[in-house]
Amino acid sequence: MKAISLLSGGKDSFLSTVIAQEQGLEVVCCVTVEPVKYSEMFHVPNYKIAKYVAKLIGLDTVFISETNFYKDLLSLAEKLGARAIISGAIASNFQKTRIEKFCTENNLLSYSPLWLMDQENELRSVILSGIRPIIVSVSAEGLGHENLGKVIDQDMISELIKLRNSLRINIAGEGGEYESLVIGFNKKILKIQKFEDVMDGSMAYRKIDKIELQD
Repeated sequence: MKAISLLSGGKDSFLSTVIAQEQGLEVVCCVTVEPVKYSEMFHVPNYKIAKYVAKLIGLDTVFISETNFYKDLLSLAEKLGARAIISGAIASNFQKTRIEKFCTENNLLSYSPLWLMDQENELRSVILSGIRPIIVSVSAEGLGHENLGKVIDQDMISELIKLRNSLRINIAGEGGEYESLVIGFNKKILKIQKFEDVMDGSMAYRKIDKIELQD
């Protein structure tokens, strides 16, 4: 079955795409949404970099405006003959129910392999799958600008678990506590060549201006 992956560039949508391929779905392209500022639905920081992230798994990217998202996604699915939409939702009903409604109305399969997965297991699955994400946005107590650029590895998972136990944060970032960007998969690496760290009220994010794929 042909499928389109909703790829933000973050760890969850990337892992979902990898799982989909492993389970036999033919992922024909990735769709990255050009979000409105402070979007509740889509990943905002560095969305333009997602096209480089898709190259880590050999896929091309189509950018779609959030304002025309459902209309343009349906047109693309019909054009490519895709019958499934892949998303990286773990616990966000807000995101998942909207994708499922769209798929049901248009006779498409909503494929969310991470849905309700234990968040600690999800983070460890990211690492075990050869995925290397970094933190590019923080907006929760206990996570400051000093965490920008940190790799989500076993040590970082341990730190997130401590914060969950003390401050009740969502360790997968599903509550917007942080957002990630995948910069490596197996032997392929994205090298960040130019960036700027930005403070925006209680939020801090790393704005990536230049990046390069290295095999």
